[in-house]
Amino acid sequence: MDRISITDDLSFSRIVYGMWRLGDDADTSPAHVQAKIEACLDQGITTMDQADIYGGYMAEEIMGAALKQAPALRDRIEVVTKCDIVVDAGRHAGAPVKYYDTTRAHIEASVDASLSLMGLDRIDLLLIHRPDPLMDHHETGRALDDLVGSGKVRAVGVSNFRPWDWDLLQSAMDTPLATNQIELSLTARDAFVNGDLAHLQRLGKPAMAWSPLGGGSLMDGSNAALTAEMETIAKDTGTDIAAVATAWLLAHPANIMPVMGTNTLSRIKALSDALNIALTRPQWFALYTAARGEEVA
Repeated sequence: MDRISITDDLSFSRIVYGMWRLGDDADTSPAHVQAKIEACLDQGITTMDQADIYGGYMAEEIMGAALKQAPALRDRIEVVTKCDIVVDAGRHAGAPVKYYDTTRAHIEASVDASLSLMGLDRIDLLLIHRPDPLMDHHETGRALDDLVGSGKVRAVGVSNFRPWDWDLLQSAMDTPLATNQIELSLTARDAFVNGDLAHLQRLGKPAMAWSPLGGGSLMDGSNAALTAEMETIAKDTGTDIAAVATAWLLAHPANIMPVMGTNTLSRIKALSDALNIALTRPQWFALYTAARGEEVA
């Protein structure tokens, strides 16, 4: 599988396994989680995407239990996690309202908790999960720089940031931001035209795509024209429509890394099928047109 450079000494697999639903599975045993990770590794998928908030602040601990029982897996994977969202759950039970916290104290406490829960010596990539309207970019930037300097974190980036949010934070940092994880799919197309992807391309930074299958909506047949286009390509390539939708993202020159989340082993084992699809430009635009419901201008 192709690798995407994150820093000079860190690269990720082109497809990332997203663990936001890890706690939703009926089986969260270490053995079952290990099986998921190993199914990814069998395809060359080495990058695991987490966040402190996932599973009501439980997903990191579930993953950590699996790594504790199979410690050799740690050296075969890269771990991404995120912080700054606070909700009334887990260690933040009693929070009076959902809010964002990009203060040094919160970021450092979140990183320490993530390291402990996952049983890690360091996090490969830490992302600020959402733009914080109250962010002091000098404080947040220094905190992120210091985490990299301490060795607790190898690289830092953001998630759901607009170009101006990125630029503000980066202006107060010595460490280059590595990526922006944004919503991208055939149902979430704004970033292709609103400057979000163009900003990353200009900077030479790869994009990470969350919910690349539109939260499953691409699979439900609600857009008959799009489903027909995807099914035609899937039949021609011996794949399925999930692989086609993923290949649509992979075809873009911004080095998009789809973050694929599923708890079903058979689906995990098929995640790399998207790499076998080489869309032509007309095919890409046929999917885009069907998704939009109208031709481009």
